[in-house]
Amino acid sequence: MSTELTVSNIVLVAKQHEIEELRHLEARAQLVGDIGALIHCLQNERGASSLFLASAGARFGDTRQALIAASREREGALRTSFDTLLQHSNHGSAKLYSLMAWVLLGLDALPALRAQVDAQQLGPDEAVAAFSRLISGLASLIFEVADTTVNPGISRSLVALFNFVQGKELAGQERAVGAAMFASGQCDAPHQQRILDLIDAQERNFQVFCEFADETSLAPWQEMHVAPYVVILERLRRVLGSAKPGAALDANQSDKWFECCSDRLAAMWSLQCLQVERLQAQCAHLIAEAERELTDSEGLLTQLRNSPPPSAGLGERFFDPNIPIDHALRFTPTEGGAPPVERSIIEVLQAQSERIANMETELDSARRALNERKVIERAKGVLMARFNLTEEAAYKMLQKTSMDQNRRLAEVAEAVLALPAFFTPQPATPRR
Repeated sequence: MSTELTVSNIVLVAKQHEIEELRHLEARAQLVGDIGALIHCLQNERGASSLFLASAGARFGDTRQALIAASREREGALRTSFDTLLQHSNHGSAKLYSLMAWVLLGLDALPALRAQVDAQQLGPDEAVAAFSRLISGLASLIFEVADTTVNPGISRSLVALFNFVQGKELAGQERAVGAAMFASGQCDAPHQQRILDLIDAQERNFQVFCEFADETSLAPWQEMHVAPYVVILERLRRVLGSAKPGAALDANQSDKWFECCSDRLAAMWSLQCLQVERLQAQCAHLIAEAERELTDSEGLLTQLRNSPPPSAGLGERFFDPNIPIDHALRFTPTEGGAPPVERSIIEVLQAQSERIANMETELDSARRALNERKVIERAKGVLMARFNLTEEAAYKMLQKTSMDQNRRLAEVAEAVLALPAFFTPQPATPRR
């Protein structure tokens, strides 16, 4: 049965559509929570697997098995969320479903990866890389959810959460690489540089997190910086960063490194859970508010249908050439002559229009952060392919050019994408 084409019915459909979008957003918030939980479990499993392999199977065997069980439980919850999303396919985008398929491919391959670790057929670096690739795919799902959100408050929360999860993932990689270095008993230049690059990349993500996070999230984040485990971590970082390649490392420090990194990751996990809880609470509040507004609007429009005002007032105002079109449906305190019901219908329309316009304005900063990240990632890929660079080296090339030319990093990345063949990095100034 078709809906009668009237102003009041269209107003109600608009409000109902807003509620439907918020319910879609609520489902995605649940998905984000399940993704984050699995990432955390896989990070722990990766760290234990790295130590297990670095010690030739002598250490962390039982711990690793317990962590595998936790990962499997979280994987089951995520698969359930995927299934729920597929049953309501209009809740997601084509890219979201493509990323889901990619992640499922990795999850299906996890048993084989674990069997290789059991048989010690992989080196620590290979295991870390394999787990990190899957975790990267999971994080990309959070990015896609953030990129398609239309509510500014939720969008800012998701941008903060995505960058926090990315920073936490890099902290997890740092734990695995550092633990393997200490366990091997020897410092080597590639792993040492990798630790330095991971520390630098973490800071970039956490800066964006601090820009978009609310005070409730920032307070515990600041408290983490003075925690005892951070003091120990900084001391051990200096040990790894200052050791000469080939120098001996105290293998007994491996457990201390792993413990302080794990304490830091556990605190990050608690903060991540807090962010997800706030995200879900935001969605629930927005839905309740929209439903209340729908009820108010339905009552108002029922009154309008039962007591329709004369059409002249509306028509004259809409077609008055002296009133700009964007002001035609706007009342000011001095305009008290319009009938109350007539004023009400216009106020409903005006409120909805202004709310949508304000949302678009507020979304700009979040969209800008997401779009700049996309551009920088694509530019890094171009530089990696053209100059055969690692991801960290490509980023440093962009960063150096940004500083040399006094231009924003995103502007330099856009230039790389616009004219990749003509982009030539400035040679580093030789040290004297």
